Amino acid sequence: MHNQNFARVTALAIGIVGALAMGQTHASGFQIKENSTKALGRAFAGSGAASGDVSVVSNNPAAMSTFKQSAVQADVAVIDLSADFTGGGKTAVGTTLTGGNGGDPGDATPVPSIAAIFPIGDTGMTLGAQVSAPFGLKTEYDRNWVGRYNAVKSDVKTVDLTLAASFDFSSEVSIGVGLIYQRAEATLSNALDMGTALCASPNPAACFNPAFPFHPQGNDGFVEVKGDDTGIGWVIGMHIHPNERTAIGFSHRSEIDHDLEGTADFTMPASVAVALAAARPGQFVDTTALAPLTTPAVDTISISYGITDNFKVLADFSRTQWSSLENVTIYFNSRQAPSVEQFQWKDTTFWSIGGEWELNDKFTLRAGYAEDQSPTKIETRTPRLPDADRQWGSIGLTWNVSPAFEVNAAYTRIFVDDPKIANIHSSTASTLTGSYDADVNIFGVSAQYKF
Repeated sequence: MHNQNFARVTALAIGIVGALAMGQTHASGFQIKENSTKALGRAFAGSGAASGDVSVVSNNPAAMSTFKQSAVQADVAVIDLSADFTGGGKTAVGTTLTGGNGGDPGDATPVPSIAAIFPIGDTGMTLGAQVSAPFGLKTEYDRNWVGRYNAVKSDVKTVDLTLAASFDFSSEVSIGVGLIYQRAEATLSNALDMGTALCASPNPAACFNPAFPFHPQGNDGFVEVKGDDTGIGWVIGMHIHPNERTAIGFSHRSEIDHDLEGTADFTMPASVAVALAAARPGQFVDTTALAPLTTPAVDTISISYGITDNFKVLADFSRTQWSSLENVTIYFNSRQAPSVEQFQWKDTTFWSIGGEWELNDKFTLRAGYAEDQSPTKIETRTPRLPDADRQWGSIGLTWNVSPAFEVNAAYTRIFVDDPKIANIHSSTASTLTGSYDADVNIFGVSAQYKF
């Protein structure tokens, strides 16, 4: 029983490896949108329709056709997640879990992106490339916190390289396609209540016998999971621009399949290691593992409309197919049986509305608001990802230093509905219940040069 529970948690740990990106999770699920400071300043309204943003290489490659000059753009978003946990739990035999609230699991983390666009003469074709991060997770709790058996450290990094091309078939319509190469690496860890695991089987009464050498929370082990993989995906898009004031964009980002290879490294007290070798050979030992995983597809519709020559309104609507992450199955190269970690996530929507006001030739102001659904639910929510529905408020500014060079800045405050966790089981069958008070601050800066 305990071994099965451990398998499930390890499945989650390795499974996340292939889906996450560098940075802290701050959109729904573990999605990261921040590949553009301009778009960040309007809560990503018009992300695939607005002109003048090189990040469309990933957001909607068809919109690259709006560039008449080559351009390069470098962005960095500093994401600062704050989350305070309140709650507690029980061991497998009903005793109260000890430990603090874990501290603030978030930290200020930079997430960079760089993109370039190159129109090919008068052919109507435009080429582009971008390095970015579409998904992400980074949390770290105090090692002795009350939820240590569920999560301590989750440090996951991926990098996407997107190579794209757009084709302008007429003065009103262009299409774009892109190839995505994704690389993922991760380290995840949690404590193991080996005292309970050894005393509760076969007779739970032994856990309360002072003469028995193992007791709940008295003989903790530790596991660190590492994994990596690469995967291939694609993105397509359409950009419709019937006049100078109106633009409509559509994009579809594909699912990306991963076969994640990783290792599970265990650290055990000497007395626990001896007992395991005698009673459970081949369990809780260092091993390799494999977990198939499919990351979600994303569909986005973007609109930009110029009300006047100096003011435009923008909007975005996207749907992320998180239902592809219904579960993750882990296969161990040891005596531990394969097991399934249930996610049961739902598809989600994100919508935003924003505006841009061109004050003069030098400065443009922007602002936006967004609502972002979470795919998680209380029954399966994990401390590695204390996610809930979110609301965004954003502001931004562009300074055109010269006709060829511009600098952008943006700030977003994300308000997170209090995430709740209810009786989440750990690898050694303890349960954790509680809630988080969470919010996110994001600061973005970028520079763009046209040549």
